[in-house]
Amino acid sequence: MEDVIKLFAILTGIVIPLGVFFWLYHDAKHKRETIIEISKSLGDPKRLDELMSLLDERPKEPIDYRRGGVITLFVGIGLFLMGTTFLGFIFKGVGLLVAAIGIGTLIAGYLFPNDSIHLSKAVEKFEEG
Repeated sequence: MEDVIKLFAILTGIVIPLGVFFWLYHDAKHKRETIIEISKSLGDPKRLDELMSLLDERPKEPIDYRRGGVITLFVGIGLFLMGTTFLGFIFKGVGLLVAAIGIGTLIAGYLFPNDSIHLSKAVEKFEEG
C-alpha cells in the first residue's frame, strides 16, 4: 500500500503541471479561433486591431511597485505574527524575509517612477538642477 501512495504522489506532481499547461493551451487556442472567426466577418482592419487590443491580457498600465510593496510588507508582518503566536521560529524568519522584500519593493516604487506624471516631474527636476 505504501508503494501505491508513493506512486500516486509522484504522478500527482507530474499530472498537475501537465494539466495546467493543457488547460492554458486550449484556452489560448479558443481565443485565437474566435479572433479568426470574427476577423472573417469584419471588413475593416482598424476594427480588428481594436478587437485584438480588447483581448490582449497584458497590463495596460505600469506596475505600481508601491502598492505591491505595501501588500508584501503586510504579508510578511502577518507571517511574523503567526510565528510569534503559535507556529514557531521558522515563520518568524520567513515573515521577516517577506517583510524585507516588501520594504525593498516599496522603496523601489519611490526610486523608480512608473507613470508619465512622475517621469515628467523627474525630467523637469533634472533639467532644472
